[in-house]
Amino acid sequence: MEKPLTQHVRRDGEMLDLRAYEAVGGYQGMRRVLRMDPREVQQLVKDSTLRGRGGAGFPTGMKWSFVPMGPDAPHPKYLICNADEMEPGTFKDRLLLEATPHQLIEGMSIAAWAIQAEVAYIFLRGEYVESARRLQKALAEACEARYLGRNIFGSGYSLEMHLHTSAGRYMCGEETGLLNALEGKRANPRTKPPFPQVSGLFGKPSIVQNVETLCTLPHIVNNGAEWFKKLSRTADGGTKLYGASGKVKRPGLWELPMGTTVRELLEEYAGGMREGLRFRGLLPGGASTDFLTEEHLDVPMDFTAVQKAGSRMGTGTMIVLDDKTCPVGMVWNLEKFFAQESCGWCTPCWSGLNWTERTLRALEEGRGREGDLEKLAYQTWFNAPGNTFCALAPGSAEPLQSALKYFREDFERHIHDKRCPWK
Repeated sequence: MEKPLTQHVRRDGEMLDLRAYEAVGGYQGMRRVLRMDPREVQQLVKDSTLRGRGGAGFPTGMKWSFVPMGPDAPHPKYLICNADEMEPGTFKDRLLLEATPHQLIEGMSIAAWAIQAEVAYIFLRGEYVESARRLQKALAEACEARYLGRNIFGSGYSLEMHLHTSAGRYMCGEETGLLNALEGKRANPRTKPPFPQVSGLFGKPSIVQNVETLCTLPHIVNNGAEWFKKLSRTADGGTKLYGASGKVKRPGLWELPMGTTVRELLEEYAGGMREGLRFRGLLPGGASTDFLTEEHLDVPMDFTAVQKAGSRMGTGTMIVLDDKTCPVGMVWNLEKFFAQESCGWCTPCWSGLNWTERTLRALEEGRGREGDLEKLAYQTWFNAPGNTFCALAPGSAEPLQSALKYFREDFERHIHDKRCPWK
């Protein structure tokens, strides 16, 4: 099984420095694309069927194609890496940031060339202190070797790359909120259109991509689109970093073919549930996705199949619910996080999430009343897509609306028993 993203991760936990990265073929992809036309690189990524690994799953090459090209295009253009990994239950990008930072730098350089960007930023979660240290070291190595800066590899192409440490809010990970934060403003979402590809950072054409997405690019360039598609079991090309947390025997992170089933991840790689516990459900892609249950265990973990099952693959990092954990308490914990992280820009989010959190808290504390479940159901509609500026509130509604569907009896017991049955 080929694992291009993680095949060179060191067992001792140390980063792959520039010399070691070059020894395994590092920066050959960047050398190759500098001999290609930027639009040719865009087409290669389109042909690979690479979809963004940050959660939305939008086709990467198509996203790049919206950036104005040619001599009349506005400049400078910007390439931004979204490394603000704050989705609860998600820990995949940190591995790549700390283990193979040069893989990210090369991937960013390839993407920057494809859209003809002159400046690139790594927008990093503030709490990722060790990631920041290793990225700074790798950036210094790349600059000293003249792999960044002016006239890269004698091609005439120049690229500045900077590390920006985030103030540490979940909202900063939303694409346009990130751009505002990078400009020194409050991390509120922007109205679309215009889209960032046309008017993004400082009003200039910009592309924002996830860490895992960018790390994939050197391998596509070196091995080709058909190779990348064959790594997958489905129409969504490549491998994927999948994770599992919760009361499983072996919580962890694995690079596997796209389309690996939920059952394989849960039973073969995570080792199944701990002794004495039974599986009840899971959030397949971090906290802002709908629950899947036992009937969905054979669903392939790709963007299309999980959506057909009624959820989203999101980041591909599962949060597993067992039969000794209260689903109401679990959802309350998640909604408390979302309410705290709302930027307050739109009413359904700042008002609706606080009402949701207080209602769930009342249920957990034995103060639930008849009609509370209808109010919670209304809040999931109130926060639905199209009612808010960004996806924070719609994402927060997903675990709640699916919990009301699959675990309704648990909610009702909280009301009738006037307490949490698990306490």
